[in-house]
Amino acid sequence: MKKTLWLALITASLAACSSDDNSTPTTNLDGKITSLNDPDYDAASLKGNVEGNITLAAGEYILDGALIVKSGYTLTINPGATIKARPGGTDVYLAVEQGAKIDAEGTSAQPILFTSNSGNPRSGDWGGVLLMGYAPISGGGTAVTEVVDFIYGGNNANDNSGTLKYVTVEYTGARINGDKEFNGFTFYGVGNGTIVDNIASMYGDDDAIEFFGGTVEVTNLLVVNAKDDMIDWTQGFQGSIDNAYAIREFGFNDVTSDPRGIEADGNLDGLSPNQSGQSNPTISNLTIVSNSVVELSDIVKIRRGSGVTITNALFSLGSNAVAPGDFIDLTDGAGYAADNLVSISGNATGSSLDINDIKYDATETPTDIPAVQGATINVTAGTTGGADTTAFDWTGYSF
Repeated sequence: MKKTLWLALITASLAACSSDDNSTPTTNLDGKITSLNDPDYDAASLKGNVEGNITLAAGEYILDGALIVKSGYTLTINPGATIKARPGGTDVYLAVEQGAKIDAEGTSAQPILFTSNSGNPRSGDWGGVLLMGYAPISGGGTAVTEVVDFIYGGNNANDNSGTLKYVTVEYTGARINGDKEFNGFTFYGVGNGTIVDNIASMYGDDDAIEFFGGTVEVTNLLVVNAKDDMIDWTQGFQGSIDNAYAIREFGFNDVTSDPRGIEADGNLDGLSPNQSGQSNPTISNLTIVSNSVVELSDIVKIRRGSGVTITNALFSLGSNAVAPGDFIDLTDGAGYAADNLVSISGNATGSSLDINDIKYDATETPTDIPAVQGATINVTAGTTGGADTTAFDWTGYSF
């Protein structure tokens, strides 16, 4: 009896020791990624606050929530990286805060791709890519982003938020409602120290690209099948876009209530018409194409105090495309385009496109806003000019 009891005690003791030896240490997750060795870093579930200088090598990653680069740190994404976003709507996005940087420098042979992880991807599967900077916005000061609460704006026109080169985003544009939505790329108060060269925004549920103030200069922009606006700016955008090609393809019939080629506001929502520093960017070598049977509200809409200089543009409607609501519209109930600060030149083609359909005054409805009289519009019938499409060979898109 005593021998049996003694053996039982020894067995229990050995079992307890074995259990202790095989126990799994408790992992403390705090939502902060400080290095690739941090337990919060998981290539198959990428999310959290980046609070270290992190490099994502070529390969595949799953964006599983909000990935936020915090001030003082840099997220580097190497050529050949593919980031697949879990279809999670407004909860899944990449944000670069004021004072932080992204170094996403792909190459023509090894671009960087942000796309949906769905087996049946659709527009709006995830948010998009947001950069917040310290560059000026209309009225000065700072503001808060519309979907998630990030601060942007300041007084540093040369602010540097990093580099985006040879980067494509797809299936972006998740929205909360008609006033709060993500875009493919959104630049909030981003300065001209930021390098944005060779980017593509495809199949988005809202705007392909939007600028909230700032001075950033974009070169070689490709837009394909944006559900809302191809190019949008507001709140004092003073930057530039050179060599942009934006198309709504035949068979793509998804639209919002007012899709446009360009939608331009001088101040945010037209609520501050007397603000200083309203939008007045420069756009050169621009092509806007609509081959869809769905009507665009406007090919170009400049309003609410915005100026613009557009040179060497080509506006094209395909044989199946319907006429837009307006070709060029400089009016709006919340304020017209900035008189004497609008200059648009180029060619236009399409049997359903009336190149004389230019609205300087909203005469269809009673208004006390003076007509835009100082704008210079010089668009003639023709098929030449616009973007150099060879710049987009790296995307594999067929023109």
